[in-house]
Parts: sequence; structure tokens; C-alpha cells
Amino acid sequence: MSKLKHYETMFILKPTLTDEETVAQIENIKALIEKNGGEIASCLDMGSRELAYEIEKNKRGYYFVVYFKGNPAGIAEIERNYRINEQLIRFIFIKYENKKEIAVWTKMSDEAAKKAN
Repeated sequence: MSKLKHYETMFILKPTLTDEETVAQIENIKALIEKNGGEIASCLDMGSRELAYEIEKNKRGYYFVVYFKGNPAGIAEIERNYRINEQLIRFIFIKYENKKEIAVWTKMSDEAAKKAN
């Protein structure tokens, strides 16, 4: 088994979702990450904020970040699911590879965990 890599995914949900729908989407994405071999370290709920520019007629979006460890094959499947999810208006995956990057990932993940509690 290959060593798990450090990742961050940030996604933006449509602002038209109810609070319950937003929570359900976030939970579904976390479950998707875990189902595909990801180990979630922490999450950062950034809430609803204005977009830098309009996306699909949306001026706002609900931002959420997940710090996790996973394998590249799992990322491909998570990304495929993101693409077919009509409630997601944007997403990004960032991979942290060298020691310095992993140290940054750990720091951000720890800070996100502190904010969540």
C-alpha cells in the first residue's frame, strides 16, 4: 500500500441551498472522501461569502475546506463526483508533497480543528 499524501480540498456550494441541504452536501462530501480511502484530519467551515466574480449567476457561495490524507486514485474518483454534483459551483484540490509543504498543511489543519471546537 502506498503512503497517503496530504491534500486540501476547498469547494463552494450554491447559495440557494437551505441550511439543512448545505450540511447534507458537506456530510456527503466528507463521506465520499472517506469512502475513497481518505482520512479527514480537519475541516474549516468558511460560511457564505461573496464570490470574486459571478459563477453560474451566483454572486455568493458557501465555502468549505477539508484537510485530509488520501491516495491519488481516490482523488480522481472524488473529483469525478464533484464534477457531477450540481450543487457545487467551484472546487480545488491542493496536494502537499515536500516536508515544508506538509508542515504548512499540518499547521493549517490544526488551526482549522481549533476553530471547529
